[in-house]
Amino acid sequence: MNSQFDNYWEDCNFEEQTIIAMDISSYIEIRPEIMMGKPVIKGTRITVEMILESLGAGESVDNLLESYPRLTKEAISAALFFAVEALKTERIYPIAV
Repeated sequence: MNSQFDNYWEDCNFEEQTIIAMDISSYIEIRPEIMMGKPVIKGTRITVEMILESLGAGESVDNLLESYPRLTKEAISAALFFAVEALKTERIYPIAV
């Protein structure tokens, strides 16, 4: 995994639980043979994308946990941190139209 995602260095309050210096790579993996290389929760086929889409559509964390028994609150938090880090490194290059 890309070293920029290995450790998340900010404190975050998530569901009354503070996670400090989260090691994203403990929860997220990227392997070409799993879900065509999309970031997934380790040991599952649950993609970071699916977690973000579900939360964005208004699904609750508790409902996600109930629907996917192998998912944990920490894994959901790692998916969110992963997305934040990915967006931080994204560059947008304006082009003349």
